[in-house]
Amino acid sequence: MLELLTGLDTSLAVVLVLSVGFVLAFEFINGFHDTANAVATVIYTQSMKPQTAVLLSGFFNFLGVFFGGLAVAYAIVNLIPTEMLLNIQSTQGMVMVFALLASAIVWNLGTWYFGIPASSSHTLIGSILGVGIGNALITGDSIANGINWSKAIDVFLSLFVSPLFGAGLAGLMLFALLKIRPLSNIHKSPFQRQQIEGRKHPPFWARFMLIVSSMGMSFTHGSNDGQKGVGMVMLVLIALAPAQFVVNLDAEPIQIEHTKIAAVQLKEMYQRNQAIIDAKYPAGGTHTCEVNKVVTESGALLSAIGDAKSLQQLPENSRADVRTQLICLADAAKKIAKVPGISDVDQKQLKGLQKDLAATTEYAPTWVIVAVALAIGLGTMVGWKRVVHTIGEKIGKQDMTYAQGMSAQTMSAAAIGLASVIGAPVSTTQILSSAVAGTMLVNRAGIHFSTVKTIALTWVLTLPVSMGLAISLYYFGVKLFV
Repeated sequence: MLELLTGLDTSLAVVLVLSVGFVLAFEFINGFHDTANAVATVIYTQSMKPQTAVLLSGFFNFLGVFFGGLAVAYAIVNLIPTEMLLNIQSTQGMVMVFALLASAIVWNLGTWYFGIPASSSHTLIGSILGVGIGNALITGDSIANGINWSKAIDVFLSLFVSPLFGAGLAGLMLFALLKIRPLSNIHKSPFQRQQIEGRKHPPFWARFMLIVSSMGMSFTHGSNDGQKGVGMVMLVLIALAPAQFVVNLDAEPIQIEHTKIAAVQLKEMYQRNQAIIDAKYPAGGTHTCEVNKVVTESGALLSAIGDAKSLQQLPENSRADVRTQLICLADAAKKIAKVPGISDVDQKQLKGLQKDLAATTEYAPTWVIVAVALAIGLGTMVGWKRVVHTIGEKIGKQDMTYAQGMSAQTMSAAAIGLASVIGAPVSTTQILSSAVAGTMLVNRAGIHFSTVKTIALTWVLTLPVSMGLAISLYYFGVKLFV
């Protein structure tokens, strides 16, 4: 972690520390804003005491971030167009990071204050899209180039499908429980069980499943949402301490060798298919990364790395160039795979080449992962009451039963965990709220449409509001400071 401040003057070091702190503040807010969903059913059903539940949830969130990988982190970061990523080591890059985080924090705090289960993921994505559009407005580029639309469409699809997936699975699980054990106490609400039997806690197996699924959901929340904070911290570090963070200086020699081999193979593939590739991506573009520059970029990369066994051996002033070459080559591999006429075998190979080329730029030091994990874990331990009340009592017209809590939470955890594995950014809030609503429908409990309407309206407004805030902050920030 000491490399964080290496070679920086005092003022820049202070800005860097404050910037990383700003990202961690967002993750802390994310913890108490989103993770209330993970403990909502286990607290509402009195399966665990609130203090114990949030402490354990915080711990499992920590584990989720630490062991969750980086697929989601860079799925979010790569929403930012390649041109902006290449210019991140600048004042404009820092304005971008502050604009997207400030807009996300404002909306998160506002929805939390009113107890509305809103999505931190949705908010952050809207903010990223906002700075992309703001950058296009400032540079005079088209909005079509201001956002990585192919990645944005993938993210929108996962945000749209995942709540339906969670609701459907939760409804099916509750339906099965109603058929298999129709007279079980698991179909009572905490109030009914206390009034009829005088017992405070759920039946043993229901309680066990509620606790396990709550901790599972906490883990998957950390593995999905926590990664987004890791990606944001890396943007800050690359912007303010490029010499130490533009590439992974701790990359293994074998990883560096794979990168060099990938550059050679990409150049050869381009040369074999140059006619159809150039027809799709003709020369003369104005962007830094152009597909027709593959031969030049690969040669420059191989020359810069040479026989180095560690990227620490590269001169500090050449590391940013190596990062640019790696990003451009990985971007070219992705574009070439979409060219009509490229064989299925070549397309499969291109995916592997893209992964090898991105390996030393899409990384995170262990201390970054630990810091984000601590922030989201500690945030879990405060601010949970408002959202728990909404989830437990305000979605359905009847109190939630133990079986509904088990079904909603188990299937939400499964849906979020699957999304983390495939690198799809999803919303914990949207999935759980939809799952609870799905169980209410199956249980014929009826739904408070006023609450559902508020949640749905918040879902609709999150994207345009966070985008608008980010566009405004970025635009005026660039005009004032750049």
